[in-house]
Formats: sequence, structure tokens, C-alpha cells
Amino acid sequence: MPIATGRTGVVSEYKIPDPKGEDPHTAVFDSQGMLWFTLQVANMVGRLDPRTGKIDLKKVPTENSHPYGIAINSKGTPIFCEFATNKMAKIDPQSMEIAEFPLPEGTRPRRMAIDAADRVYFTDYSEGHLGRLDMASGAVKMWASPGGAKSAPYGIAITPDGMVWYSESGVKPNTIVRFDPKTESFARASIPSGGGTVRNMAATSDGRVYIACSGVNKVGVVEPAR
Repeated sequence: MPIATGRTGVVSEYKIPDPKGEDPHTAVFDSQGMLWFTLQVANMVGRLDPRTGKIDLKKVPTENSHPYGIAINSKGTPIFCEFATNKMAKIDPQSMEIAEFPLPEGTRPRRMAIDAADRVYFTDYSEGHLGRLDMASGAVKMWASPGGAKSAPYGIAITPDGMVWYSESGVKPNTIVRFDPKTESFARASIPSGGGTVRNMAATSDGRVYIACSGVNKVGVVEPAR
């Protein structure tokens, strides 16, 4: 199978080596060029080396945990959400051993973002919270989202100034929420198109936040204050 270089226009597909490896879901590159991805239905995390096409898979210890959002911290360690249970986890990039971290009962982490201090912020889709996990200590802090228990926080990103941005997909129209970790205060605005469920978002180095408005076929941009 040809390996895409990014300049040839060739599209390469990689076959999951385990027939049980269903539902590759969210993917992220680490600094070494390895692609890490969650497999929600298969309850696995995968690692692809694009240079060789080799894929390694690791089963998540908790059954039916639905691995979902994933990101890489400053040490190169992949961190991921276990959406069907109240846990976050990390996977060792060499051994692929997984360590899990408990969250409050009833929490269902869906997406996550990591700040400059390697603290993990996550959206609690089930009970309407923004959460923060310090993996060094295991300490967890939760804040009620402004839209309430049924606000279904989803996509999340952190801008270079440390502000945490996420969307409430359970309110109509969807909202974009900004959380200031220093003051623990929220600001909130409706998305003009309605959003239609913002499943993911990304922050740029200049402080913009791009939001994927999947239900209305649009991409939105939150401009930083000048």
C-alpha cells in the first residue's frame, strides 16, 4: 500500500489488524509523528506509524468504556475520555499500558483539552459540567455549566491565554462558553446559526477558536477581543 507524503495526492488506507477493532473515532498526532486514535465500539486505543503502516492496539481495562476524545500532553502522553463511564485515562506511548483515573459518579467525559500545566479539562456530557483533572495528584474539580444539567457540553478547546472554550449542545441554539480558570467565571453566547451540535473545536496560536457546527453544515470562528 502506498504511503501518502502529503504532496502526491495519494490517499492511503490502513486496515485495523484486529477484526474486533471497530469504530475508529477520534485521532491525534504526537510530536513523533505517531497517530493515536480511539476505537469507541471496540473499547480500544490504537497507535499508527504512518511511515510503516504498522498499527498497535490496546484494550481499555474497563469494559464498554467507549474511548472517545483524545489529546497529547506536553510529555507526549496520550490522554483520553472514557465516555460510557466516569473515568479518564492515559496510555504510555512506549509500553501502551493504560492507567485510569476516577471521576465523580455519574460523570460522562466526552471531549477534552489540556492546558499549559498539563491539567485536563473535559466536558461532562451527561450531567452538564465542565471538569478538570490533575493527573499528577488525581484531584478533580467540577463546575456546573451555565446552561444547566441538561446543557450537554461537547466540543472543547483551550486558547494560548489559558481560556477554556466549549459548546453546550443540549440548549437551542447551541452556545459557546468561555471559562476563565483564574476567576472561575463563565461568559456565554448563542451561536448565530444554532450550531446544530458542535462536536469538536480547535484553537489557533493567535487565539481564534474554530467550531464544527455539524448539524448546519458550517464552520464557525470565534474571534479574540482586540
